[in-house]
Amino acid sequence: CGARARRPVQVDPARASSRRARPRASRYTGHVTDDMKRLGRPTVTDIIDELQWRGLLAQHTDLAALREHLASGPVTFYCGYDPTAPSLHHGHLVQLIVMRHLQLAGHKPLALVGGATGQIGDPRQSGERQLQPTGVVEGWARKLRDQISCFLDFEGPAAARMVNNLDWTQQMSAIDLLRTIGKYFRVGTMLNKDIVARRIASDEGISYTEFSYQVLQANDFLELYRRYGCTLETGGNDQWGNMVGGVDLIHKVDGADAHVMTTPIITKADGTKFGKSEGGAIWLDPQMMTPYAFYQFWLQVADEDVVRFLKIFTFLDRARIEELEAEVAERPHQRAAQKALAAAVTAMVHGDQELARVQAATKALWGGGDIKELDEASLRAATADLPRASVPLGEATVADALVAVGFERGKSAARRTVASGGVSVNNVKVYDADAPLSESDALPGSLVLLRKGRKNLAVVELA
Repeated sequence: CGARARRPVQVDPARASSRRARPRASRYTGHVTDDMKRLGRPTVTDIIDELQWRGLLAQHTDLAALREHLASGPVTFYCGYDPTAPSLHHGHLVQLIVMRHLQLAGHKPLALVGGATGQIGDPRQSGERQLQPTGVVEGWARKLRDQISCFLDFEGPAAARMVNNLDWTQQMSAIDLLRTIGKYFRVGTMLNKDIVARRIASDEGISYTEFSYQVLQANDFLELYRRYGCTLETGGNDQWGNMVGGVDLIHKVDGADAHVMTTPIITKADGTKFGKSEGGAIWLDPQMMTPYAFYQFWLQVADEDVVRFLKIFTFLDRARIEELEAEVAERPHQRAAQKALAAAVTAMVHGDQELARVQAATKALWGGGDIKELDEASLRAATADLPRASVPLGEATVADALVAVGFERGKSAARRTVASGGVSVNNVKVYDADAPLSESDALPGSLVLLRKGRKNLAVVELA
C-alpha cells in the first residue's frame, strides 16, 4: 500500500479457497505510518490503560479478568467488517486503530471480512437494509480486504491474519445452524437486544433475516476461537449485544472464557454524532472522498473536539498531544492541533505522498502558496467541490467569468467588484474587469482559479 510493499495476507490453507490464497493488488494508499512506529510499544499489561486514556474503551466484559488475560501473553483477537458499502469510513477507522494498538502491544489480530454477514446485514436503528446482489457484496468484500490490509502488519510475531466468514458459513446447512448453534440461543434474550426491541416496537418491525444476524456473529466468534484460539472481540459500542452473544456461545458450547471490549460512539462536544461531511460519510476510498476533501474535513474540527480526536484518531504520544493541547489554549487561531490531526490521519489513510500533495494544494488555495506549482491532478482534486463554469478561451473576460460562476448577477456589478480590488485570478489581484482570460492565465488542465473576497473561490475552465 502506498510506498511500502504489500505484506502477504495469511489464510488457513486447509479451509480457504485458492481464490483467496493471495492478496490482490491494492489501489489504496494508507499504510503503517511513522507515528505508529514511533509510538512507544505498550507492554501487554498496560494496553488497557493506553486505550482508556485515548478514549477508546467503552464497555467490556469483566475488566480485571480482561487485564489478566491480556497480561498472560499474546492474545488472538478479532474485529469484523461487513461489506455493506464499497468502502470503509471513519467509524471503521476507529476499529482499525484499536487493532493496531493491540498489535503494537504484541497481540495477534484477525481481521474478519463479513462475506456472509454482509449478505444479511445487521439491524439498523430504523428501517430494513436493502439486500445487495451476491456479486456486489463479493466485490465490496474485496475492496474492504484491500483497505484493511494497509493498516496492519502481516509479518512478525504478532502477524495479522485476514479471514472471511463466508468460508465457514456457506458450508453450514440450515439444519446444521439450527441444531449446532441455534439451540443455544434463547428467543427472550434475543428479543431484549436494544436494537431488536426498538425495531419490533416500530411500525416497520424486523425481518427474521436481520433478527438472525446475531446468531451468525456469535458463530463467527466460536469459529475463530476453535480455529485460531481467538479469545477477544473488539468493535463499536452498538455491537455490544451481538458481541456478548459470542462470549456466551463459546462458554456454553466449549466451556471456555472469552472477552469483548467496545469503543464509544464518537460524538462532538455538543453531543451530536461525529463524522458527516456535506457530501455524506467520511470515506477512506479516495474515489469516494478525495484526499484533499478528507484532509479539509479533519482540518475543520472544532477546538472543543480536536484534543480528544488527536487521542482517538492518531498515534501521537501523550507528550506531543499535551503540547498541542497547550497550543489550543494559548494560540487557537494558529490551529496547530487541527493541522497535526489532519496530517496524521491523512498520512495514515492515504500515505505521505498524498499528504504532501494536499498540503501544497491547501497552501496554494488558502495560505498564499504558488497555485502555479500544482499539477493538474492536485488542482482538480483540491477544487473538486468548488463552483465552476466553462467559458471560451480568449473571448470571456474577468467580468464574464464572475457572472458565469455565480459570484455576480451582471457585468456592471462585476466591474464594481473588480475595481474595488475584490477579485483575484490565480491568487493575483486584478483591476481590469474587461481583460480577456487568455492562455497565459491557464493553470494545468486549462483551469483558472477565481476568487472574490477571501473565502469565495470558483474554478473557470477555458474551453
